[in-house]
Amino acid sequence: MRNLQETHLNRARASLRQALSWYGYLRKSGKFSSNPELVGLLKPELDGLNSTLNKLDSNVIRIAAFGLVSRGKSAVLNALLGEKILQTGPLNGVTQWPRSVRWQPGGKVLVELIDTPGLDEIEGETRAKMAREVTRQADLILFVVSGDITRTEYRALLELRKAQKPLILVFNKIDLYPETDRSAIYDNLQQLGAGHPQAKPLLPDEIVMVAAEPAPMEVRVEWPDGRVSYEWETPQPQVEELQQTILNILNREGRSLLALNALIQARDASEAIAQKTMDFRDKEAEEIIWKFTKFKALAVGLNPIPVLDVICGTVADLALIRSLARLYGLPMTSYEASKILKTIFFSSGGLLLGEIGSSVMLGLGKSTSAIASGENPLNITAYAGTAIAQSGIAGYGAYTVGKAAQVYLEKGCTWGQLGVSTVIQEILAQVDHNTILYRLQQELGAKYQ
Repeated sequence: MRNLQETHLNRARASLRQALSWYGYLRKSGKFSSNPELVGLLKPELDGLNSTLNKLDSNVIRIAAFGLVSRGKSAVLNALLGEKILQTGPLNGVTQWPRSVRWQPGGKVLVELIDTPGLDEIEGETRAKMAREVTRQADLILFVVSGDITRTEYRALLELRKAQKPLILVFNKIDLYPETDRSAIYDNLQQLGAGHPQAKPLLPDEIVMVAAEPAPMEVRVEWPDGRVSYEWETPQPQVEELQQTILNILNREGRSLLALNALIQARDASEAIAQKTMDFRDKEAEEIIWKFTKFKALAVGLNPIPVLDVICGTVADLALIRSLARLYGLPMTSYEASKILKTIFFSSGGLLLGEIGSSVMLGLGKSTSAIASGENPLNITAYAGTAIAQSGIAGYGAYTVGKAAQVYLEKGCTWGQLGVSTVIQEILAQVDHNTILYRLQQELGAKYQ
């Protein structure tokens, strides 16, 4: 298991370095430097890729606590740390901004615990936004509740599920509930915590009961002289189960969690780079597509030989894809362009295959008309009509190829050898059913089939 985790970590590092190397090449080649406006647009994503790789190299796992106000997020983290470092109190909204504390629970594992503001604070939209930004950086999420899930909590939980991060539901303040009520709430949380009515109930590693800051209890004290007094005593925190659960997860799949989160961040950054670049180059791309549309239509329409029609059309489509790739600054070889063209042929629902079939049929008719035309005006008219029909099909096909290529270049930027989506797919394919990553595999799996 440890060897597999190391493999995941090394593959993630290699994937991020490849992405950074490519964008570094673009900067050196002048493709970005000649467009300072585009450089400015992409800087946050490029900085994010660098930051993600640095985090991966540091081997620090980030665990963030989320929840509504007064659920005891700070108290849970303090109990894990074994000392009261993070401020707690009876007032709502004691935590005003995310704060992190280093925690070394055992062995060589180094953890950064992150406390966040309540997700439902009044006039707390900015703090809630900061909390959600922490979600992006977190490798594991603790969602703290203190009883049955409210509608607001359920909505917040669904939002956190969208972040595609492993999550532990922490049922805090169990000291306030009788055993029967506690068990009933636990059973309810098992299903609701999954985030979907049809989802499998939470596994034991995905839901833990704690009493991070137990309420003081009145105890009876009998003195040697026979006196009896009553004093208030605060019980010790009950977080051993949560601590052990976290340790089990970190030992079993911690490095895989780290690798997967880094890859998801890199995927999002790469997709944002592709989207911003394509939006920035939209006008130029449209001009290139129309230029090749006209060229292909003209070349196919004027050429009387059917075989050359197909060859010229295919070459024009490949050249169009290469031109778009160069415009957007995405890596593309002739072999990769051919693979994209195959994908486009299949995804276009037979439109382009129909174009090839029509090229052969109309081309033969066009050739016959050209040979037989001589000085006969009717034959010349037939040739012109065939050529116009064929060039129209070819031009429409080229425009379809260009538009489909844009979609592929935008969505396919993270695939290929060592592409971040490729490595995510590899890791998800190796997830064991008894791990916390298994639910994430179910949620992400459809995207990476």
